[in-house]
Amino acid sequence: MLRLMKKKLDWWAVVAATVFLGIQVMCDLYLPNLTSKLIDNGVAKGDTDYIWHIGAQMIIIALIGLAAAICNVYFAATQAQKMGMRLRSDIFKKVLGFSNKEIDDLGASSLITRTTNDVLQIQNVIIMMLRMMIQSPLMLIGASFMAYTSERSLTTVFAVSVPLLLIAIAIVMGMAVPLFQKLQKQIDKINLVFREGLTGVRVIRAFRQDEFEQKRFDNANKDYTKTGIKVFSIVSVMMPIMTLVLNGTYIGIVWFGGKLIANMNMQVGNLVSFMTYAAMVLFSFMMLSMIFVFVPRAQAAAVRIIEVLETENSIVEKENAIEAVEDVPASLEYDNVSFRYVGAEERVLDNVNFSMKAGQTLAIIGGTGSGKSTLINLIPRLFDVDTGAVKVDNQDVRDLKESSLHKKIAFVQQKAILFKGTIRSNIQFGKENATDEEIWRALEIAQAKDFVSQLADGLDAVVEQNGDNFSGGQKQRLAIARAVVKRASIYVFDDSFSALDFKTDAKLRMALKADKDINQAIVVIVAQRISTVTQADKIIVLDEGKVVGIGNHEELKANNETYQEIMHSQLREEDI
Repeated sequence: MLRLMKKKLDWWAVVAATVFLGIQVMCDLYLPNLTSKLIDNGVAKGDTDYIWHIGAQMIIIALIGLAAAICNVYFAATQAQKMGMRLRSDIFKKVLGFSNKEIDDLGASSLITRTTNDVLQIQNVIIMMLRMMIQSPLMLIGASFMAYTSERSLTTVFAVSVPLLLIAIAIVMGMAVPLFQKLQKQIDKINLVFREGLTGVRVIRAFRQDEFEQKRFDNANKDYTKTGIKVFSIVSVMMPIMTLVLNGTYIGIVWFGGKLIANMNMQVGNLVSFMTYAAMVLFSFMMLSMIFVFVPRAQAAAVRIIEVLETENSIVEKENAIEAVEDVPASLEYDNVSFRYVGAEERVLDNVNFSMKAGQTLAIIGGTGSGKSTLINLIPRLFDVDTGAVKVDNQDVRDLKESSLHKKIAFVQQKAILFKGTIRSNIQFGKENATDEEIWRALEIAQAKDFVSQLADGLDAVVEQNGDNFSGGQKQRLAIARAVVKRASIYVFDDSFSALDFKTDAKLRMALKADKDINQAIVVIVAQRISTVTQADKIIVLDEGKVVGIGNHEELKANNETYQEIMHSQLREEDI
């Protein structure tokens, strides 16, 4: 956790918080001394003027201590919040740069927990550190010294009370720390089950698995509750132990102090001030015990956050990466490309070779699991090839800066993803400064103009989270429009037409062909339907990661067995 603090805290503010806390502690330590004088020299002698004089001093010192405490709390709170803000920002920025592998390894639910709950644990401990962790040792040392100078003979009482507290703190820490670490992992589990339940609610209802999912969540919830009850029950024992020791210490002080007063070896004021200092000493131990309990939980959270921040991305940009060449005819080439997922025994792609030029359309077709999506995911470097090379505009994608590479590619994923906002803001993800004219043109190509123009707010129509207020086909067309509005060298459509009917599919492909800008680029279409690929300049047929056919529709229809099987499974004989 100290590694995070060094990087994320403003140390001038930490110093300021410490200085103000030191002033507060000095004021708190001086007040019992004044109380002793007030009792011995004012109350005992009936000196009213002296009482008013000391009382005025006590008010001034109390106000100074209050002002110092306010300043300390201000700096502690602002630094804790700023550290939380910086950590969340760094985690989010880091995660945005992750490839699919890193996200799968860490888990989406765990990443959410680390960004929220784990950061909150660290924020809480930062406030405790800038308040209690600094205040406790200062108060402990100062109160011990003042108690010793006030009455040395009574300090022997601490020889019993302090060891008892230390033993209690050690036992509580030993039992609570492992449970706090377990608690963080159980929060991950609850988050995972709850997130799956939300995203898969339609599937759950369709298969009538409501009770099963409820039991699944209840189990995760009960595990977390049991651990929470156990750990906080252990922590709560500290308060009654502290009260018992404190009251026992008071009894010892009053017992021995009363004898000293009776023998005229001690004044009443000194006994009162000593009892106040004793309370400060024991209270300091209690604060330290609370810190020792909660710091390990924050430390566990810090380890999880550092794991995210220090996770090395499997897709690394070279130090000498170059900018992609602008204003050159588009080209795409796969040179002996092979790829295997981490931990997989078999290759997903094996020795793939083909090339495309500007103005051409490439279609990729094959059975489920044949490697179609994996093949196109190599273009924007969502994964890196094991052997061979993927070249965009005659440059290996691994030699290019990622930002420069992504400028050349417009990508539509298999699952349409829309963001909460408006239709305009979603389309402008493709081109930030796109005008309304460009947006309407993109919507027209994507066959979305008709239904958008019928909305009351048009381009300013609200898009709910995940686009839940639109149908699957409407979401898909808006996602296609977002890609089309971008000026790119390569347009990639990963089975993006599957949610469209045959008529809309055909119109969309004709519109893509007719657009003069897109017509100068390369269009890559992954499809399941034969009707979607028939007009492509080149069709690649994949089977278990291997290219089993390359050619146009007529060539493959005549000569390729796999293509013929797909065709016969979808079309009637007279249609073929």
